[in-house]
Amino acid sequence: MPTFEYIALDRAGKQSRGTLAAESASAARRQLRDRRLHATKLRPVSELAGQGGFSLGNIFRGKRRRLVLEFTRQLATMIQAEVKLTEALGVLISQAEDEKFSPIIQNIRDQVLSGETLADGLKEYPGWFDSIYVAMVKVGEVTGNLGRSLQLLGDYMGKSQRLEAKVKSALMYPLILICISLLVIVLLMTVIVPKITKIIVQSGKEIPGITQFLMDFSDLLVGYWWLFILGGVGLAWLVRQTLSRPAGRLAFDRFNLRLPVIGELIRQTIVARFTSTLSALIRSGMPMADSLQVVSEVTGNSVMAHAVRLARERIIAGADIATPLRESNVIGPAVAHMITVGERTGELEAMLLTIAASIEEDTDITVQRISSTIEPIIIVFIAVIVGFICIATLMPILQVANLSGA
Repeated sequence: MPTFEYIALDRAGKQSRGTLAAESASAARRQLRDRRLHATKLRPVSELAGQGGFSLGNIFRGKRRRLVLEFTRQLATMIQAEVKLTEALGVLISQAEDEKFSPIIQNIRDQVLSGETLADGLKEYPGWFDSIYVAMVKVGEVTGNLGRSLQLLGDYMGKSQRLEAKVKSALMYPLILICISLLVIVLLMTVIVPKITKIIVQSGKEIPGITQFLMDFSDLLVGYWWLFILGGVGLAWLVRQTLSRPAGRLAFDRFNLRLPVIGELIRQTIVARFTSTLSALIRSGMPMADSLQVVSEVTGNSVMAHAVRLARERIIAGADIATPLRESNVIGPAVAHMITVGERTGELEAMLLTIAASIEEDTDITVQRISSTIEPIIIVFIAVIVGFICIATLMPILQVANLSGA
């Protein structure tokens, strides 16, 4: 039976956390209601375990998002053509080819037929439909503009996936280059170097210090390889535990923003996500305070999330939102000024769209700069290491050859 982790409120407003076993998310919510608890968050434990680490769920996340995007666009088209929601979902069920996604659409349709809203049905599958998706659908149902909300969602998701693809393309090649280079170095140190150093030792000649260091490191790598693996696993566990704490996550996110070259790309991605998400929520008809609350949960950076929460508090108090965003140092002065202008003129939605489009163009330039900067650095770094290995192994051989020639 699946296990779900929940965050719930009792009648006094006191928050509680825990886990429970249930056949489905709906059954888990019923159990909580029987306990007189209102679930604010409910997710399968398996989904939580896969976040932020290496897992099959993360590997296929891209395919899942493409399926949801296609589902959204098709549903928007049918709703705008005045097809009934249940009929539209029935058509999508018959067209769905993915064996995991088809039952989800079926369950959502069944909940709609039983009298629940589409947003309620989507909420049961947070691994497929995030808080932004559910919020925009809910606004569309309340305002009677579900088709428009779904269309906005499709546009927003398409832009987000294109931006993410650009970032991945900028980082993928350097990552592959690093992995291959490390593999070559390990192969040299564990296979080639021991054979060469064995010949050097058998010659009986004095071994240079640089060669002795290489031999000792090679022996350590060959004899205690398991220790390196254990250390890597331990380091990964330590990093994961640190990032699970708010203070550790905040320090890590700040460090990422200060990285040379890559930090700028991360910053652009965060700002683009913020502006495009907030614009989409406002266009769907969601109030500003509620929109900022949703955005704070999906920024992907705790520094930015804190700034958005402060901006929400200022909005509730009747102040502007640009000041805390500017003070976060995530959003640059120019972008903050544009947001201020948008607030003053009442054209914040249009200004956010303009900012997002501008950042997407800047991202293309940043991606090219990363490719032209990082790759030569990696190649030079690997060349230095391989050169060191070659010098350390050839030096005693050349000394023996010189002595033989003399």
